[in-house]
Amino acid sequence: MFVGHEMLAFALVALAALRLGRSRPEALALGVAAGAFAAVPDVDMVYAPAGLLGLDSAGAFAAANAFWGASTVVHRAMTHSLVLAVPAALGFALAAHDARNRWLAAPVLLALVGVAAVASGLLGAFVMTVYVAAGALVAVFAARRLALGPREVAAVALAGLVTHPFGDLFTGDAPAFFYPFSNLVFDGRVALAADPTLHLLGAFGVELAAIWLGVLTYLHLTERSPWRHLNVRAAGGAAYALAAFVIAPPTLDTSYQFVFSVLAVGFVGVVPDWKRRLPSPPTAAVTGLAAVTVAGLAYAVAYVAA
Repeated sequence: MFVGHEMLAFALVALAALRLGRSRPEALALGVAAGAFAAVPDVDMVYAPAGLLGLDSAGAFAAANAFWGASTVVHRAMTHSLVLAVPAALGFALAAHDARNRWLAAPVLLALVGVAAVASGLLGAFVMTVYVAAGALVAVFAARRLALGPREVAAVALAGLVTHPFGDLFTGDAPAFFYPFSNLVFDGRVALAADPTLHLLGAFGVELAAIWLGVLTYLHLTERSPWRHLNVRAAGGAAYALAAFVIAPPTLDTSYQFVFSVLAVGFVGVVPDWKRRLPSPPTAAVTGLAAVTVAGLAYAVAYVAA
């Protein structure tokens, strides 16, 4: 859900803003800010490269496993907390505006680092410091570039931070929703199917649905028809069904071949037409996403039928 988090927050906030009477440009700005804040919790991946230190094997799969293994040490913990999201959103909003508010933001954001230090030690304090810095930078961007007021920054920050953890319920370990408290909401990932490959395909479908929602929302806000940007070449993604007979059935633990190859199908969106003209960015995005969606569905059908 690295992309789905942002697209979901963008779409939900932008559509809500439009529903509440905001203009399309205003709704677009609010949605962009929410999407940016939804990316902030994943800065806890900053520790993941530590897994590559001292790696004996030079193989790509060994490196990938070491990278993701190290990421689980702090991933989806303090930065994915619904409890800490509230003071974090307040602190980010205060940090985005005048000097007086920045002084008020300092104790709020430093308190978050202190909580992480007490609950998770020096590593937790380090990750929370990166989280606080990233959120503050997004807040400054939202205030200065998108012209959002303090209350708007606080609202979209909260929306982005709170929606993010729910997108992680289908992959890996469940987020620590109530960190630093130990209350468990989910004791593991939410299974979409008993078959591990079908579960992966289901999670991939959830991701695609979130991205589609974001893309369609953007097109709606900019008053563009998605059909005008859909090229028939997207249907070529159906050929990816053959991959079901070539690559080993993917699971969450061995998904690299499937993920990288199916995403490569999306490059049909940027292929020039017969007049050697490059497609516009919206056309490339819609066509590429459609091709990946068709490829994923074709693979799922072939896997079930095989």
